[in-house]
Amino acid sequence: MHRVFLGLGSNIGNRLNYISNAVSEIKNNGKNSLIKLSSLYETEPWGKKQQNLFINIVIEISTSLSPDELLLLIKDTEKKLGRAVRSKWSEREIDVDILFYDDLVIKKKGLEIPHPEIQNRNFVLIPLNEIAPDFIHPILKKKISVLFLLSPDKLKCNKIG
Repeated sequence: MHRVFLGLGSNIGNRLNYISNAVSEIKNNGKNSLIKLSSLYETEPWGKKQQNLFINIVIEISTSLSPDELLLLIKDTEKKLGRAVRSKWSEREIDVDILFYDDLVIKKKGLEIPHPEIQNRNFVLIPLNEIAPDFIHPILKKKISVLFLLSPDKLKCNKIG
């Protein structure tokens, strides 16, 4: 089994419903077990500012899926839940990113693990720090708690539940 952290976000429609349904789809796959779930955070949009606030969480799962199989499951889940194709940093019904997969480093077309912007995004670092402050970033060789303290991100990220 593999230790994986996923970041989930939504800023269109019933944001809580999209997050909840995505978590259910991922954990009920038969190959995954939900280990930890962060609190919910309402966050300012990153990239394009003129859009609704996001709700973000981070979950830890245990999976028997390979990174490629997990990516397919995530993309299928997003599609099943109604995610529309839009430009980069646009609003999303649901967005699920693989943040870490064990301590693997993968960089290929369509899949980069760890996610390349973790250290620059509080909407990932804050919920990740809540559930795994001692996890060590396999490239940066720093604990999540340290990366959070060093984060240059000044966007608001407020715990809502």
